[in-house]
Amino acid sequence: MGIETSDYKQRVTLLKVPVDIISPDQLGDFVYDLLKEEKEYNIVLLSLWDLLRARRNNDYRSYILNASLVIPISKSIVSGIKFLTGKKAFRYMPFHFIVSMLTILENREHSCYLLGGKNKILLKTEKNIRQTFPRLRLVGRFPGSYKRHDEPRIIEAIKKASPSLLLAGKGIKGGERWIAKNNTTLGKGMRLWCSDIFDVFAEKKKHPSQAVFDKGLEWVGYCFHNPIKFLRVFPYCYYKLLLLVYKIFKLGNKPTGT
Repeated sequence: MGIETSDYKQRVTLLKVPVDIISPDQLGDFVYDLLKEEKEYNIVLLSLWDLLRARRNNDYRSYILNASLVIPISKSIVSGIKFLTGKKAFRYMPFHFIVSMLTILENREHSCYLLGGKNKILLKTEKNIRQTFPRLRLVGRFPGSYKRHDEPRIIEAIKKASPSLLLAGKGIKGGERWIAKNNTTLGKGMRLWCSDIFDVFAEKKKHPSQAVFDKGLEWVGYCFHNPIKFLRVFPYCYYKLLLLVYKIFKLGNKPTGT
């Protein structure tokens, strides 16, 4: 397993997919350093299913390889890193990670643009974010499910607003791939995708409790909402088998790209 180290994080490869190890107390300094350079930076919240998808999809893997920060959100990823390297990785609940990001940005009066979700949900999200983070500058919003001919106008609006963070959620055609597709045209700043984040901010959907998340059982609730997700037990077993193969044959020792 290749390992790269910077001032604030370590990047390791897990089954040929990059994952970053960064502690919560280093996150703020890392973000501020990124924003000083005034370039485009993608942040990925990586689940186990995303990791397995990256192994079979070269375009998605390239997107993750080039991301500035790859945050593990699955307990299986963190335990996999521990199993293969002995290193302790920090796992983040998506909602709490985004709250931390908004807090970091608010501390220095940076800006945020909201993209995705239904209009009613997005308006409620904007209201709640303004109340919770009063010094965070919200420089624009646009709901998802827009018409294709509106896309160039949306991209231009985001570029002109030049947000420190583009926070995107479901409703955008292509989902997270939309960020990768438009990476060079969105302008500078950080981009972060989280499918249901606006539903959570608008209090239409609850995030898992910290106790449930810490035990790695948040998937149970998702399965009861969508029973077909119980079939994920098969790729999970495949993942465990891959870890064992990599451990036995000491595979994956080449470093990742930057």
